[in-house]
Amino acid sequence: MDSPSQSPHVASAATAAHKRRSKQKGPGRPGGASVVREEILDAAEGQFANLGYAGTTLREVANQAKVTQALISYYFGSKYGLYEAVFLRRGQVISQQRMDNLDALGKGGKPRVRDIVRAFLLPTLQLRATPQGRSFLRLQARLHTEPPEISYKLRTDAYGGSTRRYVEVLREALPKLGELDAYWRVTLMIGTYLYAFSDTHRMEEMTPKGLYDPDDTDALIEQVTRFVVGGFEAR
Repeated sequence: MDSPSQSPHVASAATAAHKRRSKQKGPGRPGGASVVREEILDAAEGQFANLGYAGTTLREVANQAKVTQALISYYFGSKYGLYEAVFLRRGQVISQQRMDNLDALGKGGKPRVRDIVRAFLLPTLQLRATPQGRSFLRLQARLHTEPPEISYKLRTDAYGGSTRRYVEVLREALPKLGELDAYWRVTLMIGTYLYAFSDTHRMEEMTPKGLYDPDDTDALIEQVTRFVVGGFEAR
């Protein structure tokens, strides 16, 4: 996205934000505008995850990021531009990691369905390790309830190519699986992980105390993998 011309007001806001964050930088963090931009994205990610697109305002994001609304408009143009940048920042990385996982599997011969499913799930599971990653998982789950004019293009831009590739690879592993069934089952896999990984706390509510550990990611990926593989291999 091309940035609009920088006004003196926005330039001074950016300079002030830069100076303020220069004192906060830790080892290895980039300096300058990149830090300000990333902190805006982090703040927006949390707001969009908790309140959805319609419920989030640029004023709230600005307050969270400790910048002006003018600075947000300078970097992202509009609320939708900010939302798009927030989603694609992690979504495109997830998609590339899924493709990389498939490439690695292909080097070992014909992969099993279980291995393909885990290759698809692991990049999103890893996001649960940080609060910011968990915010993205909630935002991603919310995306499926946002209006089509907001959600469809973003989903396609982030995941369209990699998802179609997984359909192809799963059909190669399951030759009797029809094309429509393959798309259905990939869609149901996506719905399963979105619910399971997104801190719905349903298991804590349903299970007897002490039976379920929400921080046991090994058990989580194993349960989701078993369930999804069973669906793919069903007649």
